[in-house]
Amino acid sequence: MSKAASRPKSSAPSDAAEPPHDCPLCPRLAAYRDANRLAQPDWWNAPVPSWGDRSAQLLVVGLAPGVRGANRTGRPFTGDFAGVLLYQTLIRFGFATGTYGAEPDDGMVLRDTRIVNAVRCVPPANLPLPIEIRTCNGFLQAELASLPRLRAILALGVVAHNAVLRARGLPPTRQPFKHGQVLTLPDGLLLTDSYHVSRYNTNTGRLTTPMFEAVVQALRDRIGE
Repeated sequence: MSKAASRPKSSAPSDAAEPPHDCPLCPRLAAYRDANRLAQPDWWNAPVPSWGDRSAQLLVVGLAPGVRGANRTGRPFTGDFAGVLLYQTLIRFGFATGTYGAEPDDGMVLRDTRIVNAVRCVPPANLPLPIEIRTCNGFLQAELASLPRLRAILALGVVAHNAVLRARGLPPTRQPFKHGQVLTLPDGLLLTDSYHVSRYNTNTGRLTTPMFEAVVQALRDRIGE
């Protein structure tokens, strides 16, 4: 059994914020999960749980697990290219400690930060369907409700931005995504937008390291040490 497959879940199965191991709500994603289990039985191949302490003040929301990243390792943004920029930046600004080693046993620890995806199961071609994003939104709603000290959310990309607004009962069309913007939601929660830390965005220059660091630095300044 691989390190990823043997890693314990971060939350109990009864936790409303976490889908069950064999979540059936999205048939296409469940079928893809079954196919991955047959092809790679030592991988995680299940809904990827959120990571970090529930007392965190910052929640990072991504899109969905990568097939060879979090779907393999069972930890958000771990094992694929997107995790490099994300975790190195979180470490630089004090939201994590240790060294990102692309495996869940690398010893890295989040500080006052929690990470979750808008869609918990890996989608084919890394693209969840709109109905899958809506279906999984209930888990994000429960996630937000479970964080008593939450002050700020970092949404990585349009899907994450819209998912957060929907989870707070707000129509995404009224507050469109814009890289670097900080919105104060009606309940006082801060929503900060950044382009997703994907290989495509960084290779094309849509998101550079200084651009992403500026967003995280602004969050550090707002939240404090």
